[in-house]
Amino acid sequence: MHWSAALLVALALLGAATALGFVLRARSGRVVVSRGGGADASTAAAALGVEPAAFGERATLVQFSTALCSRCPGTARQLGALAAGTEGVRHLEIDLTDEPALAARFAVLQTPTTLVYDGAGRQRARIGGPPRTEELAELLDSLTRRTRVQS
Repeated sequence: MHWSAALLVALALLGAATALGFVLRARSGRVVVSRGGGADASTAAAALGVEPAAFGERATLVQFSTALCSRCPGTARQLGALAAGTEGVRHLEIDLTDEPALAARFAVLQTPTTLVYDGAGRQRARIGGPPRTEELAELLDSLTRRTRVQS
């Protein structure tokens, strides 16, 4: 192969990889709203392997993490702060490091992954990657019927 053809192939690969990176970054952390299923809090809690009492009265943020996840501690702080600042909302962190069956059941392909449940235990949203705080806060406001004043 001539060096100029090899250079063109390398540049094309670099361009394609860069474009793919931008697309993946744009999608990361976006709140994807789910249609509320028919499950209740005790069914959802059993599927997650937690007690129903662990769920929040108005909403629950379930964060899937692993031991090697570098972004999970920051996400845990972010979700914990959102839950602490919103009445009736709880944050649960579930370590999937030794739980491949649970990861498969919830189709977790990356960590952190966050599931948002309403007070009745229905999944309302899914977030792959660290959540976008403003989008998640708006979703929690709608679930808890809370209004915020923008500053």
